[in-house]
Amino acid sequence: MTDLVIRALDESDAHLFDSLPDPLGVGRALARATHRPDWKRVALRDGKVVARAAWWGGPDDESPVNINWFDFADGEEAAGSELLRTSPFQVEYELILPAGWREDPATLAAGEARVRAATAGGMRVLVERFQYRWTPECGLPERPGRLVFGPEADDAVILDVLRRVHSVTLDAHALRTIAEGGLDRAAQEELDFFHWCPSPREWWQLAHTPEGELAGIHIPAHNPSGPCVGFIGVVPEQRGNGYAYDLLTECTHFLAERGAEFIAGATDQGNFPMAANFAKAGHPVVQERIHFLPAS
Repeated sequence: MTDLVIRALDESDAHLFDSLPDPLGVGRALARATHRPDWKRVALRDGKVVARAAWWGGPDDESPVNINWFDFADGEEAAGSELLRTSPFQVEYELILPAGWREDPATLAAGEARVRAATAGGMRVLVERFQYRWTPECGLPERPGRLVFGPEADDAVILDVLRRVHSVTLDAHALRTIAEGGLDRAAQEELDFFHWCPSPREWWQLAHTPEGELAGIHIPAHNPSGPCVGFIGVVPEQRGNGYAYDLLTECTHFLAERGAEFIAGATDQGNFPMAANFAKAGHPVVQERIHFLPAS
C-alpha cells in the first residue's frame, strides 16, 4: 500500500468529503447540521479518500464540540484509526447508528468496524444512548396535571436545583463529571449548555407540586440543529412519583405550542425509567448513538 496523506479540507476541496459511500446514512441523519470545511479531515491514498471525519460545533464555537461523522473505505480501518489518532481535536465522538442496528447484518458489521477503528484510534466507549424524534404525527401526550410549571430567572436557583438532581443521577456524562470534578462542576456544565443553546432564557421552567414543593426542572430548548428536550430532572426527595413523565410531557407541549415541527431527545440506554417515559410520551427511537471519549 502507498503511504497515507492525512489533512484538513478547505472551501476549495470540501467536495472530497462526499466521495465515500455512506452505508449508515450518517449524512441523512446530520442533514440539519453544518460542518465547517476546516473541521473536516480526510486520509488519502494515491489521491483517493479512504477515511474521513467531520467535527461539529455551534456557529459561535471557536473549537469543535464533538466528532459526529467518521467512516472509511472497505479495508481501510487502520487508516480511519490513524485519522482519529492524529487529529488536533481531541473531543467526544458520537457514532450515529440506525435504531436496532445490531439486528441487521450490514449495519452490525459497519457499526462494529467503526467501534474497532475508534478504539484503535485511542478512544474508549462511555455510554450508548437512544436518540428520539417527536413529530406532530406522533400526537401530543396528555398532560397529567399534577404539577405547576413556571419560569425561574435566577441562575443561582437553577444551579442549586441541578446540583440536587445530579446527586442521584443515572446519566453517564454527569457521573463522569462528578467523579472528576464534583457536583458543582456537573451542575455548572449543564447550566453552561443551557446558555449555549440559542433558545430564550425565559423558557427554563421549574415544576412544583400544588402544595408548593419543588418537584424538578425541564428545559425546552433549541440547539443549533433545532428543537430539543434540553434537560429533564427530578429532585431526590420527589423520586418515585413518576414526575419525570410530567416534565417530559410539559416540555413536549411547550415546544409544540411554539411551532416545533420535530423535537429531538436522548437518554442513556441504561436509564430504563427515562427510556420508558420517552416511549410513554410518544417519542419514537430513531437512532442509537455510541459515545466515545478520547483517551487523553
